[in-house]
Order: sequence, then C-alpha cells, then structure tokens
Amino acid sequence: MSLAPESLTGAVIAFDLDGTLVDSAPDLIGSLNVILHEKRLPALSLRQARPMVGRGARAMIEQGFAAAGEPLDAAETPALVRRFIAVYRERIALESRPFEGVEAALTDLAGAGAGLCVCTNKFTDLSVALLDALDLSRHFAAVIGPDLAPAPKPDARHLIAAVEAAGGRIERALMVGDSAADVGAARAAGVPSIVVGFGYTEIAPAELGGDHLIEHFSELAPLAARLLG
Repeated sequence: MSLAPESLTGAVIAFDLDGTLVDSAPDLIGSLNVILHEKRLPALSLRQARPMVGRGARAMIEQGFAAAGEPLDAAETPALVRRFIAVYRERIALESRPFEGVEAALTDLAGAGAGLCVCTNKFTDLSVALLDALDLSRHFAAVIGPDLAPAPKPDARHLIAAVEAAGGRIERALMVGDSAADVGAARAAGVPSIVVGFGYTEIAPAELGGDHLIEHFSELAPLAARLLG
C-alpha cells in the first residue's frame, strides 16, 4: 500500500534489527556452532538455537553450552564472546536476509515523508556491517546501537537517542520490534509499539505487551499512517 506523499512528514519510525528487519539467526547460530565445534561440543540445529537469538553473544554462548550439556567456565566467557564476534563478523550476511516485505515497507514509509532509524542492542559497527551487506543502510537516517546510547533498550534513552539522531522528536515516533526490550523501551518513552510475529522471542509475540501485532511487513505502512499520520 502506497501512502499519501508527506502524510508522515516529521514522524520517525524506529526499528529493531535482528528478528525484526533481518532474519539473521542462520549466521548467528552458525557462529555459535563454530565456537561449539572448537570446544568439541555438538552443533545445534536452527530450530534448537533460534530461541537463543536476540539477547546478545554472551547469552547465546551460555545457552549454547547449556544445551550441549557443558558447564561454561565464567573466566573463559569473555574470550569466547570475543571469538564469537570475530567469527560472526566474517559471516555476517552469509545466510541472513531481510524479512519478506521489508524493502517495500521502508520505501512506502520514506515516500510518505517518515524518517527511519535502527534502534538495536547489537553493536553499531556490526549493525552497519549487516545493513551494508544487505543494501539496507540507504533507508536509514541513523543506526544507533547500545554503544552510541546512554543505556540499552529497554531504557527509553536508547530509543530517544535513535529518534533524535534521525532528526525527529520522540512525541511523533513509534517503535517496531520483536522483543520485550523493544516494547519496554517504547512504553518507557511513551510511544506506540508494534511487535512483529516472526522474530526471536521466548515469549509469544502476542504476550509481549505491545500495542499492535503484525504478521507481515505489508501491514506496517497503513498502521503507521493511522498512528502517526
């Protein structure tokens, strides 16, 4: 659905990255499996490990080792996290792809005058590398990871920083995400939250407490127009 020109002028739509814009689970899980292999532990299937994605490298490694039945030495964890990030950086978009409808939705929103930004708990350099590799960076006025924010989501200041970096005001913004952190940041900032039903969450998307739930990106533009137009 194409929106009326200028109908969203001045509005900013903030997006989470992993599990919202991009299905990055295959490369994240592939990187985890490299770490497990190096430790002579069994690999995890995509289905097994998908719920582990979305809470950061440390949490993925901890859950991966637990699933393999191997206690994780806390003293070794920082080195494993560094190794994971190095492996992931090399394969950042080997299998990762935008979710269906992402490009069309971003084009429609921008065509209606909305500013677009990425508000993610993935570090900014990795986020930009992923977006660049998938030719998505051109859609966004700002990409703000936790390293560029006063505090990470669900802190409202992360979302506010991303919206302001895109040239907007939090009073006319909304957050699109797949996790409790996304919903929490939106609620703390006093803006609407839209939850996608296909992301990475151990809680059912409908139970995350978001204001709206979509199952496909074709639903996003008309909903944003209703909320912010």
